[in-house]
Amino acid sequence: MAIDELKKGSNTITYRKLFEKIGDELGSGYGFDQHWADSQDMKSQQTLERLEMELNGHKTNLIKESIRTGHSELGDFYFSRGDLNAALRSYLRLRDYCSTSAHIVDMCMNVITVSIHMHNFAHVINYVSKAEQTPELNDQVIINKLRVCAALAYLDSRKFKQAAKKLLEVNYSSIHGKFGAIISTQDIAKYTTLCALAEFDRKEIKSRLIDNSDFRNFLETAPEMKDMIHDFYNSRYGSCLALLDRVKQDLLLDLHLNEHVASLYTKIRNKAIVQYFSPFVSVDLNVMAKAFNTDVPALETELSSLIVEGVIQARIDSHNKRLIARQTDDRSATFERALSAGDQFHRDSKALLVRVNLIRSDFYIKAPRGQGGHGPQQMGPGMVMGLAGPDRKLQ
Repeated sequence: MAIDELKKGSNTITYRKLFEKIGDELGSGYGFDQHWADSQDMKSQQTLERLEMELNGHKTNLIKESIRTGHSELGDFYFSRGDLNAALRSYLRLRDYCSTSAHIVDMCMNVITVSIHMHNFAHVINYVSKAEQTPELNDQVIINKLRVCAALAYLDSRKFKQAAKKLLEVNYSSIHGKFGAIISTQDIAKYTTLCALAEFDRKEIKSRLIDNSDFRNFLETAPEMKDMIHDFYNSRYGSCLALLDRVKQDLLLDLHLNEHVASLYTKIRNKAIVQYFSPFVSVDLNVMAKAFNTDVPALETELSSLIVEGVIQARIDSHNKRLIARQTDDRSATFERALSAGDQFHRDSKALLVRVNLIRSDFYIKAPRGQGGHGPQQMGPGMVMGLAGPDRKLQ
């Protein structure tokens, strides 16, 4: 499928890289088409020469708008060929020739698109910010595209909560079918659901996901995500985790999400375990293991890690196979705080009485000569250090 798509365009760079990786594993029906690659290279070379000649002519005539258009067309050409570094250079040269807000936004979107394909998300977040600060930016399609790009940058840096919040700001009607080169509405539903389940609390899941009418439109494109959210919120953790396992292989093939699948799955599972145990004083590990589609030894290992990390305040009774919550003795804790406060009051009172006696006795400290009060100080009989500055009497 990927080879067929590549042969619809002129991206022979990616075509060659693909065959370098897979070789002849696809069989005789999908061998390397040398004739197609050579013919595309020849056509592309002719196109490149024409575009460069036109750009040089515009530069000679000093026509600013034509120069901007020439760099833009050259960047589009390099991008279609898969030469992302050359495309980025061409788009960046547009900065000096942008004369309107629309030109600036167009330049930013081109740079962002190429940077996403290059996985250079530092560039993405910079140019998203630049585009958002552009005056007269009223196009809702562009605004929503920028929100999606910012969310992808947050996702890349593992800021899952910020990514989910930014994706929830995206309007369905403004993005549906208009940003397919970067992300689909189904992808938005997947990314938002996984990031939200990993980071949001129950109240946020209810208000931001379940009761969000606009997000429901995204969920219609990914019904398994809708079921996953409702299962998690209604404490049907076994069903939720089973759905996660079912879609895992597809997520591992996702361009933007594959590196974060393991981390997100761990966060969601740990959060589910914490929420399952939170209402109880004691839980039967056999029942809990059944609820989480696992066995007791594996569950004990998971719980041990969570207890060591301080995520769950509990202890495991391995003999009776129970998880028991640690209960704090509020009465003892109150007594300890009272005793500690009494000891602190006693120390403060004693120090205050010493100071009062020193002031009454008119004691002071004289610093050694040439040290300005910063060296070791000498004390006379009955004198105390640190209660006055150099050569200064206590008043």
